[in-house]
Amino acid sequence: MNPTSAFADTEPTGSQRIALGVAYQGSAYFGWQSQADGNTVQDKLQLALGQFTAGESIGTVCAGRTDSGVHGLMQVVHFDSHTYRDEASWVRGTNRYLPKDIAVQWARVVPKTFHARGSALTRRYAYIVMADGVRPCLDVDRVGWIHHPLQTAHMATAAQYLLGEHDFSSFRAAQCQSPSPVKTLLRADLTHMGAYIRLDVEGNAFLHHMIRNIMGCLIDIGLGRRSPEWIQEVLAARNRNAASPTFSPSGLYFLGPTYDAHWGLPERTPAFDSLPL
Repeated sequence: MNPTSAFADTEPTGSQRIALGVAYQGSAYFGWQSQADGNTVQDKLQLALGQFTAGESIGTVCAGRTDSGVHGLMQVVHFDSHTYRDEASWVRGTNRYLPKDIAVQWARVVPKTFHARGSALTRRYAYIVMADGVRPCLDVDRVGWIHHPLQTAHMATAAQYLLGEHDFSSFRAAQCQSPSPVKTLLRADLTHMGAYIRLDVEGNAFLHHMIRNIMGCLIDIGLGRRSPEWIQEVLAARNRNAASPTFSPSGLYFLGPTYDAHWGLPERTPAFDSLPL
């Protein structure tokens, strides 16, 4: 059966490129990237794709790697395959072999010029914190937790100082492999409802642990330990020692990349509706 897409080949010859949107609860995995022990999201996805295609060896390329314990609402991957199925079959068939905390949300046949990482215009993340005297239970491993109230207005003010192009070395993990610490932050919006606080960020790219390190600074500001303007000093220092400790991975969600509309890829999945706020 030929794939149902504007980019599908008229005849099933050679390989075709498939893009998938994948959602996952990352608590049980050592991040996205494949490791020797096989307990990563990429390993589970590639194993499922191999089973669905009856043994084809498939390697995936993702839009943005996530760390251990971090969740994904729309990780986008691409791969080349000699197996021809319609797009709905790629979703249902792959999900049959995936564990219950990982699920393909959509599939599209795309041109060979599409690249999940290289074609991305921006990347989006959200961080959810619960500020309450009692630890989370229903949201365990799905939110960060601080057991004191936070001054969210001060946190929101501080976040705006990070917008634009900056050297984010102060928020960069020592093991970061990015060739440059200079990134452009396009959005850093803070909202809250009851005990839940949400930070939405969007940028051209992110450094290793960058958002968790930013969140650590915002927590200190929210606790009144630092002023909102202090985050400008941290940014200017270009030194990791100037910033707060790295905050928990539990509340971090990769919302996915954005692409030019001509690729015809979805901008969100139903998993987006699972987050508070």
